[in-house]
Amino acid sequence: MKTVLLAAGEGTRMRPLTATRPKPMLPVADRPLLGHVARAAVAAGASELIVVVGYEADVVRSHFGENIEDVPITYVEQSVQRGTAHALAQAAPHLDDEPFVVLNGDALYDRATLADLYQQNAAVGSYTSANPSAYGVLDVDDGVVTDVEEKPISPASNLVNTGAYVFPGEATEYLDVAESSRGEREITDVLDRVIERFEVTSVEFDRWLDVGRPWELLEANEWKIDDLDRSLDGEVADGATVTGDVVVEEGATLEPGVVIEGPAYVRSGASIGPNAYVRGSTYIGPDVHIGHSVEVKNSVLFEGASAGHLAYVGDSILGADVNFGAGTITANLRHDGEPVTMRVKGETVSTDRRKFGVVCGDGAKTGINTSLNAGVTLGAGAATGPGEELLSDRRS
Repeated sequence: MKTVLLAAGEGTRMRPLTATRPKPMLPVADRPLLGHVARAAVAAGASELIVVVGYEADVVRSHFGENIEDVPITYVEQSVQRGTAHALAQAAPHLDDEPFVVLNGDALYDRATLADLYQQNAAVGSYTSANPSAYGVLDVDDGVVTDVEEKPISPASNLVNTGAYVFPGEATEYLDVAESSRGEREITDVLDRVIERFEVTSVEFDRWLDVGRPWELLEANEWKIDDLDRSLDGEVADGATVTGDVVVEEGATLEPGVVIEGPAYVRSGASIGPNAYVRGSTYIGPDVHIGHSVEVKNSVLFEGASAGHLAYVGDSILGADVNFGAGTITANLRHDGEPVTMRVKGETVSTDRRKFGVVCGDGAKTGINTSLNAGVTLGAGAATGPGEELLSDRRS
């Protein structure tokens, strides 16, 4: 089945999720989210991938090339992002009268259910959510979708739209929908038209994750890093201890006294130790430096990040070339035990995580003995002074 991947928006931005060298089983931080979706589609039965690009289009093309596992890729460009229905309209000339699949490029889908979706003639992927008001909510009667309502205040059910569709070939005639209140042409309006004319099956995913916010990247990494098989190809000192499913790439170095408890992934060029402790679902990117007596727990550190001395990095995301000064400590737990919150687009939002640390943008730096409060964002290029306590976001 031809498959359209919607990858034009910033939600699938490539650079911080791109591997230097694509590999078959990398955690989500090391492969673009789009790569996980594309390979899942191929495994489910995609005959051709039609990738709608826009944001960083050249990077997407150069990363994926002309095919994935012998399935050809056709690229079409959405030069101005005017919504998901508009993105699909750019792909329409490459579709025919047969049913086709549409998948969001910034979500993770369990492969078994995705394969079931591909067996349908008209369907939408669904998922039981604890927070349905944040998504499009589906009305389903005896397995058939009867309605979809975007982000309702009082949802009729907890079954939400996962952004995975099988549309009949005729759906290409339904793409010229009106702009929504957000000023975009929405694919859910296309779904409404399909529901009116066809019997649309609800295919409920066992596992699904919409990855749009920092803590969801951590969750995605936790999901995909569990797929690792132990492989120690780098330089592991005699005094280092490595347990569980840990990958240490050739060119990475573990110094004496290092303890790594998997699952964890250590990329080429990374150096850890001496006497450092890495645990949880942790990704250590290329050329990252984890120094003496540093503890890293359940975190993602992108290329060139450094925590050189006596630091703690817990449940956090460190962008490329972030530098933690000696003694920098991240908090990752509230005293009252409530979920950690973050500021997102000017609003305070719960991460729904009891433990969540900090997000540091590319090139951010901390002075020695900096304390970073749980849920704080240190923006790209931002810095703290020696001994500073950061209790709220600093964007620059």
